[in-house]
Amino acid sequence: MTSSQNPDISLRDFQSLIRDRYHATDSARGVPGTFMWLIEEVGELATALQDCAPDRNPSQAERDNLQEEFADVLAWLSTLANIAGIDLAEAVSKYTAPGRVEGVKH
Repeated sequence: MTSSQNPDISLRDFQSLIRDRYHATDSARGVPGTFMWLIEEVGELATALQDCAPDRNPSQAERDNLQEEFADVLAWLSTLANIAGIDLAEAVSKYTAPGRVEGVKH
């Protein structure tokens, strides 16, 4: 996809979009069930990353799948944050605010 087909949005706007579309179902599922969905998507991302190892010369279909799995992980993380009452944009300020986290992340 090109950026003209998929405009860039802020993290807060993305989290809000996920909340607007899925919050009723997600909140009914609760934190434990939603966390399990997130972990399942992380597993699918791990598989896609292995399939797209640079030394394998991945196909366009494999790269498209990798992109989809990254999106799924971000969506499920946003869902989990919504249920837990966490603003991801505020949370990532840990890395964006001057003087908070600097140097190597361990």
